[in-house]
Amino acid sequence: MSEVPDPEVIELATKVFDLARRGEAEALAAYVDAGVPANLTNDRGDTLVMLAAYHGHAPAVQALLDRGAQPDRPNDRGQTPLAGAVFKGEDEVIRVLLAGGADPAAGTLSAVDTARMFGKTDLLELFRGR
Repeated sequence: MSEVPDPEVIELATKVFDLARRGEAEALAAYVDAGVPANLTNDRGDTLVMLAAYHGHAPAVQALLDRGAQPDRPNDRGQTPLAGAVFKGEDEVIRVLLAGGADPAAGTLSAVDTARMFGKTDLLELFRGR
């Protein structure tokens, strides 16, 4: 028998995921500092980092990485935050993720694959040797 999540927990998680989507770095940091897991995932396996990265919020990504979030944690489809940032053309997020240890070859499709698919030769050069 599976346990039904507490509605208050669901409400809090929804709020925190919305903060990541909106890039509210200070509020996200406060929630993680108060005990929300830095690697919290939604029902599709998207982490807070994935949502912040995909929506172009480098300061929120940095705040999460500073608090132990994994830069390469893939979602249920095998996508990583770095590949999402490449797909969306979020150069500042890409730099923050790389500085935080993200692997351009991780995931399916990887950031390298995504850059290749969209002809982003500048990013392929950046990824070379990482």
